[in-house]
Amino acid sequence: MLRRHAWWLAPLAGAAVAGGVVAAVSLGGGSSSTTPKTNQAHLRPAAAALAFQDAITAVVRKLSPSVVQIQSSQGLGSGVVFDSNGDVVTNNHVVAEGGPFSVTAGAHTYGATLVGRFAPDDIAVVRVSGAQLTPAAFADSSALQVGDIAIAIGNPLGLRSSVTDGIVSAFRQGVSEGNGVALPLVIQTSAPINPGNSGGALADLEGRVIGIPTLAATDPALGGSAPGIGFAIPSNLVKNLAAQIIRNGHVVNSHRAYLGVKIGDTNGLGVLVQSVTSGGPAAKAGLESGDVIKSLNGHATPTVDDLTSVASELRPGTKVSVAIVTQQGKHETLQLTLGTFPGSS
Repeated sequence: MLRRHAWWLAPLAGAAVAGGVVAAVSLGGGSSSTTPKTNQAHLRPAAAALAFQDAITAVVRKLSPSVVQIQSSQGLGSGVVFDSNGDVVTNNHVVAEGGPFSVTAGAHTYGATLVGRFAPDDIAVVRVSGAQLTPAAFADSSALQVGDIAIAIGNPLGLRSSVTDGIVSAFRQGVSEGNGVALPLVIQTSAPINPGNSGGALADLEGRVIGIPTLAATDPALGGSAPGIGFAIPSNLVKNLAAQIIRNGHVVNSHRAYLGVKIGDTNGLGVLVQSVTSGGPAAKAGLESGDVIKSLNGHATPTVDDLTSVASELRPGTKVSVAIVTQQGKHETLQLTLGTFPGSS
């Protein structure tokens, strides 16, 4: 699982001002720019390459009108038009600091309101009223395979409607955002994604959304980004949660496991149970405030991110073992049946 690797992950919300852009030009040294006729035949691109290029441009034409820029009090991010009612799905971390919100689609900017959000899966929905926005088509992400082409469209660093491409590199479970949020399953892609791409579109060659770009990997050893390692929330989860938020204002069925504790870090010595929800799974198993969780289901949990990563891979109803150290210093192993994470905004 990714949490055991040395990569760090950074959510992709962007700053409000675009970074500097340098135009690259070639200054010739006096040599002729005319290709000899004898070599022109060898430089003609193959029909397959031209067809692939045409497919990419067709995706951009089809999907770009559905990818918008979202501005919040904290900066810029991206969003994807979800339906014809003006609902736009994005990442929770794009809107988490609050409004006012504005949505820019094409040459027009509109005010937007928050419909609801679900922080555990980093999904949120904002709504634009009275505008004719173009909904995107969403693919079945369960049909994806490693090696499938992936095209990212968003607004990195405020550079609107930027496009990059790559492939589906892998599927990862229990990926931590580094802020106590762990995603149960993500699509790893080599399509370059950067701050501001958050909430935008990762698409297939048919112009359908296969995921919402959310995280980029950074290499702590080198102190910079790790090129070609980005992560997106699969479209099937996005569709499910966004539809619940639009229908109810919040998530009703999260499909996530739930312990029923409020937790905190202890400098890598385990996860402190700060409080226990009355009647919840942890309370029924015998956990108490002040206990320190050392492992869950056999996986060590030195930090909150480790615990949330392990829990994100488990399903409600699963019986697990919880190794703890009590306030009295006693080592115990409890048996716990996971509940369902309460849906809330």
